[in-house]
Amino acid sequence: MLAQEIIRCKRDGLGLRRAQIDAFVAGLVDGSWSEGQAAAMAMAMFLQGMSDAETIDLTQAMTRSGTVMDWASANLGGPILDKHSTGGVGDKVSLMLAPIVAACGGFVPMISGRGLGHTGGTLDKFDSIPGYQTAPDTQRLRQALRDAGCAIIGQTTELAPADRRLYAIRDVTATVESIALITASILSKNWPPGCRGS
Repeated sequence: MLAQEIIRCKRDGLGLRRAQIDAFVAGLVDGSWSEGQAAAMAMAMFLQGMSDAETIDLTQAMTRSGTVMDWASANLGGPILDKHSTGGVGDKVSLMLAPIVAACGGFVPMISGRGLGHTGGTLDKFDSIPGYQTAPDTQRLRQALRDAGCAIIGQTTELAPADRRLYAIRDVTATVESIALITASILSKNWPPGCRGS
């Protein structure tokens, strides 16, 4: 499938098939889609919108683009929960809420993002704390979650690498506000294995 044909379909307002979305996501990860092509696709998705089916297919393809954390097998002894926001200038909730939920017996493995547009991201704030590692390996993430009940990290090269690239592209192409792209970005980092959209 040629990238330009997939872009043309979306640009012209046609719905994308799952195979086309899978090809786009694969191109994000393996680099076969150039920055210009990925940016054009993000803009086409932004301007033409995406159906629920397209959003689900994009979310699932980005989830499968890397390692999927299976928290059910971790036997943590409590519910696995997530809090995610679409960003904001203050962004003060995550830092307080994750430990509060952990203190109540929940486990919160949060995968947060960097700033988009004019907002500072959670990770940008954590990077200012000496010694805080925003991209630990999965073993360290699991240990932190067992020890503290919560961990707030960023994407690594293993976790949702397609979203990592698309996230950066959205930041510089004025496509941040797309509800479909926001949804796919958030859920691809937190979508439990075996979950099906409806």
